Amino acid sequence: MNILSKNLLRLEGETSGAPPFGYFERMLALRYMRSRRHRFLPSAIAGLSVTGIAVGVMALIVVMSVMNGMGSELMAKIIGVNGHFFLQSIDTPMGDFKNTTATLEKIPGVIMAIPMVESAAGISSQTQQTGALVRGIAESDLKRLPGIVGNVKQGTLDGFDQSGGIAIGQRLADNLGVRVGDRVSLLTAKGAQTPFGVTPRMKSYPVTAIFQFGLSDFDQLFVFVPLEEAQAFFNKPGEVSVIEGFVSDPNDMDSMRAKIDETVQNQFMLTDWRQRNKSFFDVLKVESDAIFLILAIIVGVASLLIVQGLILLVKDKTRDIAILRTMGATRGAVLRVFILTGVAIGAAGTALGVALGTPIALNLENIREFVNRVFSLNLFPAQFYFLSHLPSVVLPGQVIGVAFMTLVLSFLATIYPAWRAARLDPVEALRHE
Repeated sequence: MNILSKNLLRLEGETSGAPPFGYFERMLALRYMRSRRHRFLPSAIAGLSVTGIAVGVMALIVVMSVMNGMGSELMAKIIGVNGHFFLQSIDTPMGDFKNTTATLEKIPGVIMAIPMVESAAGISSQTQQTGALVRGIAESDLKRLPGIVGNVKQGTLDGFDQSGGIAIGQRLADNLGVRVGDRVSLLTAKGAQTPFGVTPRMKSYPVTAIFQFGLSDFDQLFVFVPLEEAQAFFNKPGEVSVIEGFVSDPNDMDSMRAKIDETVQNQFMLTDWRQRNKSFFDVLKVESDAIFLILAIIVGVASLLIVQGLILLVKDKTRDIAILRTMGATRGAVLRVFILTGVAIGAAGTALGVALGTPIALNLENIREFVNRVFSLNLFPAQFYFLSHLPSVVLPGQVIGVAFMTLVLSFLATIYPAWRAARLDPVEALRHE
């Protein structure tokens, strides 16, 4: 007498009274994950199902972590350089900017307000030329700008106001082929007013500092000039173009806008970081949702393997199911046995995917650097992306959500095969045995 028969005899009479998902059903479910008649087929499909689900879960965790990292990193970089809110004059020049700045910094929640002269200009070295966004800013304000603090790679900002020099981004310096101490020329079309019209203005400046935001496009765009020098260069004596402000909670801009509007009383045009970068972050969210959907399909396809595997398992265990039914096992018990079998496969794949995906996501930048170094590759090149490294942020809630979704799909995949097993007529199944 085989082991299954012994267990059936021992548990006969207890089956109808056994609790759902009890020891008897769990034991059968685990035994049915491997085949006796066909030694490899059901177990091989179960292995493929586990592998497919694990790969899908791992890919979801890694890719979603990268999307999270890119979103948070880009937000920190973009609003760290450009500010959280912006005040610009409507009709008249912004001449009384010092009082306006002091008034803004008294508003609860406003960390700092920085007046700037901002204008596009050409910049050239002895060998190259390109466009740049020139910002005139005082040394004290430049040193507390979040994107600059701790990011000066060469030179110094000490004595910036009196240096007569400029600070440029690392990629811009590389493009121009200059280093600290070299001279570059700024060119603007808004030069001196003459009887023949406005003439372009060009002036040479030494490079006193080179910074690196870590945001590729910004590193090759921004040029910082002392405020008074920028006012003279762009014909804005005693005035600024914009006042950029930083708040303690950039996600609570609605309440901050109300406070700022009440303070400035419609003297200036007020915009915030959400308006300036809305299209960018909307596209990022759409891409994140689309990638999640595509990768979720991988998990769905792997779940279909569970359906196929259980159907083959039901066919393989037809005689055993019939014997169980004749010895008193209810249809509900048979249904639960096969549901447990499919869910066990899904749970194993989910656990394996989480166990592999989470460490990979946490160490993705180290893995990228290792692959680049060993195979002489250039994965995630900075010149094609906004960021100079591959960020990854693992959110526990998101990992739990992916695992839960996978388990739900695995459960749904078991319903039809388990229903077929429960509907099996023991008389018909044993007729040809």
